[in-house]
Amino acid sequence: MALVDHNEPDTWPKVLQHNAAWFGAEGTAMRYKHYGIWQSYSWEAYLSQVKDLALGLRCLGFGPRSKLLIVGDNSPEWLFAQLAAQGNRGISVGLYSDLSAAEIERIARDSEADFAMVEDEEQADKISEIRDRLPHLKTVVFWRYKGLGNRDRSVFVGLRDVVSMGRDYEAEHPGAFEESVAAGNTDDVCSIIYTSGTGAEGAKGTLHSHRSLMANSRAYCELDKLGPKDDLAGYLPPAWITEQWLIFGCHLLSGGVLDFAENSATHAGDVREIAPHLLVYNSRLWESKAGQVQARMRGASRLKKLATGWAMRIGYHMVDTAQQQQKPALQWRLLDTIADRTVFRPVRDSLGLSRARVCYTSGSTLSADAIRFFQALKVPIKTVYGSAEAGAVTGAADRIQSAGTVGSVNPGVDVTVAERGELLVRHPGTFLGYHNDPARTARVLNDGWVRTGDKVATCADGELAFVDRLDDLITLPCGDVVAPQGIESRLRSSPYIKDAWVLAGDGCEALSAVVIVDAVTAGRWADQRKVRYTTFADLARSPEVYRLIEDEIASVNQGLGGGERIEKCVILHREFDPDELELTRDRKLRRAFLTERYGALIRALAGDDTSVEVEGSTARGSGPAGTIRATLRIATVGREGP
Repeated sequence: MALVDHNEPDTWPKVLQHNAAWFGAEGTAMRYKHYGIWQSYSWEAYLSQVKDLALGLRCLGFGPRSKLLIVGDNSPEWLFAQLAAQGNRGISVGLYSDLSAAEIERIARDSEADFAMVEDEEQADKISEIRDRLPHLKTVVFWRYKGLGNRDRSVFVGLRDVVSMGRDYEAEHPGAFEESVAAGNTDDVCSIIYTSGTGAEGAKGTLHSHRSLMANSRAYCELDKLGPKDDLAGYLPPAWITEQWLIFGCHLLSGGVLDFAENSATHAGDVREIAPHLLVYNSRLWESKAGQVQARMRGASRLKKLATGWAMRIGYHMVDTAQQQQKPALQWRLLDTIADRTVFRPVRDSLGLSRARVCYTSGSTLSADAIRFFQALKVPIKTVYGSAEAGAVTGAADRIQSAGTVGSVNPGVDVTVAERGELLVRHPGTFLGYHNDPARTARVLNDGWVRTGDKVATCADGELAFVDRLDDLITLPCGDVVAPQGIESRLRSSPYIKDAWVLAGDGCEALSAVVIVDAVTAGRWADQRKVRYTTFADLARSPEVYRLIEDEIASVNQGLGGGERIEKCVILHREFDPDELELTRDRKLRRAFLTERYGALIRALAGDDTSVEVEGSTARGSGPAGTIRATLRIATVGREGP
């Protein structure tokens, strides 16, 4: 059962106060790894950190309605910053750490951020680059000191100094923080959360109150029966709306322990040590995990291949039986126990899922094949469907989800399907509107109903099936309407395909795919077959890898209808790059931009060409920009090539 009575308290800082009073100095609130050693914060220390930071920010001029930009990786300081801003009745504005300086500038200007809190020298350098163009920005707080000792103290100040200011302020004004928190209201705007920005207009700032964010977290916290004994772990920072619901919110409402990996490079190993009860990844990361496991299975010895193949057949049978709501026969249950102990449990252990009670996936579509694969391994995976505008719509029901669906509609959520199959949503967790954009708000939010822009289908058992974004549907000359996301997800289920973009040029009768190979798994496959290559581009253009990818596409085609099958493919010589605006920061395709950039490639795929020349920038990060040109082969799937 959840710790907090959800009628009171009604803001996140009040929930933190409640937990600190309930658990005190003995209850662990957070664990984080520093220089390879796990350390922790109690709930009492957690509140103290937030209080001191909030009062320190107040000394710097932060007050009600002020906005705090937060830029960094997942860490305790990220949450301290958000709660400190909200404790002052201000507004947090979270950003991904890998945003470029230009992207940070755009959001800082759009949100009119008064203050910023950044992780390290890299983020401070980005702020320094754009500081003169941000008239609202007053002070930047940094929480990791390396390389920042000589920064301009009129702008940059270290977290320890701000905390010290806060303690001095408390000594002179006792009870100031508590008075501010008590004055907070559940309907106060507390966060501006930016969308992923897949459309041509880019990321949009959505306004959220304590009420809207808490309503979304409440559904998952209650139905998944989260409590103080649960360990929670995520990957992306709370700039991602799903992390706000499932990690930040569920952690506070349940009193569960929030665990942080030391950094992204050590994340996989740290998660294995944590073995959390609740884990949240976006669909791209789950696809990567599935690919790694499948690649290991394919590359295993003959005996291990036989064992894993036998176990997976049993696992799939058990999944299918559960989907049909039938009880498996005794012999299947016995075989399943053996398969679990010999194959599935070691795989789960390697993924850090030995204690997992619920694993969430969200973002772009995770294919039914990938979901079924994890279910066969007894990974308790569930798809969450929602958005920064629509809030958390599905996924909280405490039962196995049907293949190809995004789960049951959450309690308290009203849904209706409008023209063209568009999903409309109404519930307390929807956004309040777009920041400083009433015209766009009026197009999306009407009488409490949010237009999602997503085409869905309703299933007989009450679950929803996500089809695709309405704007992304492909209409072929024959009249077939194709949803590319589902096909792309099936392609990414291959251990050798890292990314895929499914498209059809003007007047083209069939689909094509632009494929990015997985450098690790495809490289290992090539090494085993003594395929010679030096660079990623060499690997991508090799005839052997082309045949491998064509075979993978042909396998996917077998499970697709006629109009959905891929006829042509190109293997790109480089990966899609969010710094080049080809992907969003949560790794979704920016289709409008890709269509503009790769116009020549699209035209070649629509014609009879067997090759096409493409070019792109070589810039990475702050390095010098250049241009790289490459000639790519266009392969017809199922036809022998050179």
